[in-house]
Amino acid sequence: MSHGEPINKERKHCNVDFTLRTEYIEGWEAIRAAHRLVVEVPFTPSLPQRGYNNRTLYVNFSTNEIKEKPVTQQMKDIFIGGRGFGLWRLWHAVTPKTRWNDPENEIVISPGPVAGITQYPGSGKSLVVSISPQTDIPIDSNVGGYFGPLLKFSGFDALELQGKAEQDVILFIDGVKGIIRIEEAPLEPINSHVLAEVLTRMYAESEEDRINVSVVSTGAGADHSLIGMLNFTWWDKRRGCIRLKQAGRGGIGTVFRNKKIRALVCRGPVIKADMNHVVDFETIAKTGIKLHKEIHNNDPHQCVMRRNGTAHIVEIMDAYDLLPTHNFQYGSHPDTHKIASTVWQARCTQMTVDGCWYGCSMACAKGADGLVLKTGPYKGHMVTVDGPEYENAAGLGSNSGIFDPDYLLELNFYCDTYGMCTITWGTLCAFIMECYQRGILNLERTGGLDLTWGNAEADLEMMHQVARGEGFGLIAGQGVKKMKEMFITKGWGDPQLIRDIGMENKGLEYSQYLSKESLAQQGGYAFTNKGPQHDEAWLIFMDMVNKQIPTFEDKAEALYYFPLFRTWFGLNGFCKLPWNDVVPSNNSQQPEAHKIPEHVQNYVDLFSATTGIQITKDELLMQSARVYNFQRIFNIRMGKGLREHDRAPYRSVGPVTREEYESRAERYDKQMRDDIGIDPAGKTTDEKIAIHRKYRTDRFEKLMDVVYKRRGWTSQGVPTYARIKELGIDFPEVLEVVKPFLG
Repeated sequence: MSHGEPINKERKHCNVDFTLRTEYIEGWEAIRAAHRLVVEVPFTPSLPQRGYNNRTLYVNFSTNEIKEKPVTQQMKDIFIGGRGFGLWRLWHAVTPKTRWNDPENEIVISPGPVAGITQYPGSGKSLVVSISPQTDIPIDSNVGGYFGPLLKFSGFDALELQGKAEQDVILFIDGVKGIIRIEEAPLEPINSHVLAEVLTRMYAESEEDRINVSVVSTGAGADHSLIGMLNFTWWDKRRGCIRLKQAGRGGIGTVFRNKKIRALVCRGPVIKADMNHVVDFETIAKTGIKLHKEIHNNDPHQCVMRRNGTAHIVEIMDAYDLLPTHNFQYGSHPDTHKIASTVWQARCTQMTVDGCWYGCSMACAKGADGLVLKTGPYKGHMVTVDGPEYENAAGLGSNSGIFDPDYLLELNFYCDTYGMCTITWGTLCAFIMECYQRGILNLERTGGLDLTWGNAEADLEMMHQVARGEGFGLIAGQGVKKMKEMFITKGWGDPQLIRDIGMENKGLEYSQYLSKESLAQQGGYAFTNKGPQHDEAWLIFMDMVNKQIPTFEDKAEALYYFPLFRTWFGLNGFCKLPWNDVVPSNNSQQPEAHKIPEHVQNYVDLFSATTGIQITKDELLMQSARVYNFQRIFNIRMGKGLREHDRAPYRSVGPVTREEYESRAERYDKQMRDDIGIDPAGKTTDEKIAIHRKYRTDRFEKLMDVVYKRRGWTSQGVPTYARIKELGIDFPEVLEVVKPFLG
């Protein structure tokens, strides 16, 4: 069986030492020889027409069935692509009783009709959909890297994975030769940074061909936790090594390993200018040139994404009391400067190509080269860390009280290679550390881990325990929701306090923004379909800083518009960063400047020019609304998706503890006088906390009422018959789900 070029012992150019250590280099022939062909199926490679191949690929690892499925006109009209295709395929694969580790659960990867264009920045995203081990409902996670576009340019609009293999397997899709193979792979290394290096060389036909190969994998952490994620690669020609982007949320990597998938590998054709065979290439080219100029001219004065990536906002969040610190208790810290953007400017290699798909001049996928690891199985290795992104700096750093950049990078690296979500790890570790601080946990309960604030060594050891499948790490890897249930059942602390400080909703951990002073952001986190993730609505600055949405109706309108607008990115294969992290110079003078209207028009033009379907800004929202409401009904089908599931842990709404209140006593006392109408004089801190709690909880419930009404839902959060019919998703099986709630 041919597997392309052998791995050379000499690496021509790479300032990282991952290294493909002796056991992998000298054991190369044994690794290859141990592969056993399970099944090989030919197919006819194709390129999309107007953004669609009109077929998807289905693989069942229980039966080794490989087949093509048609993409119907209804799928394109209602579900568009990306997240929509994933949800539709998953809907038909599972039942209301399906759980994440059942064979019928699927992982669906779909890039979307506009994905893969090389003219417009941020156009290489894929959406990954599955039933989540953490939430028991559909999770969608967006990811960069080359796999989705290469899959599309091999001939498929989505990849649907079902069943469970008996032994660890690799799925190889050769979009040049037209071959799909399932191979048993018993000797491959498990962790992503090594595994993806091995497989890229194994399946590339030559050194020049490596850029046409992308690998999807996870790591040992996904084998022993519910928080596993997937790494999607691309080949960094300048560094001479693979780079990783993550489909992080909801435990999809855990599903991947439960199915005994070691990796997915796609080898696609050489990328050229118009592989989507669009209707109007000139419009796409002109629209792209316009944004490239904006990035070149404006980014140095706006978000500085090309230099810092998303970590540029660490000190900004700190300045506005929004940087999560010590499990979202506080919003700033005196040591924030140690993990601020100037630090990452120095640590991340500059003046290189950092776009995770062709043509992305925003180039935010920064890489911190030359980190020598201090702990774990790769101790002493020199590695590149992809990031840190803001969420990683805040979650792995300030939220756990860790302000040492070397340790933060090491935590980031091991999360990535072990295949564990960095956002989830940051939030669950912060919860554990606060529980330790408050006596809910102790040395006996943690198996000797001293999990005090800032103890990076203990944090890393807990992470290594997850990867080894032992110790307290096995408890941590279950996530915040299950830890809360366990601690309460064991009687380890006050149940109300544990519920209040455990930052999860629907079973998914919060991402890294402090929402106490932004009612709109509280809803933006808790009213989501999949759980609290900032990719649906980030409204803190509009609400808290700029005061642009003062009334409940204003907030409800924002919580209607932005989740739908952002959903659209995931239907088509776009990254959201080029939308609002660089803006036209005259944007502030435009009506509804917060929506970046010129960029919204860009997306309308790109979709129309790709598909030939002429849409407006209103139709863009309708495309999203169909999928968004369908996903809500999918949640209801799986046993969630109601008002009770949209309530937030109180830590995200207001001060839980005396320390929290007293850290901002002047602010909270003023709010009590001005907003609540109660004089705080003479009241104890506990009394003032209780007054705030009632007021803030009531406001949260009122916001829920107004948002549900604006979305066309009942007071229990169920889309009405009228809304379902208006959206054209009134399929019999959909109506059957909502019937018990609507009568």
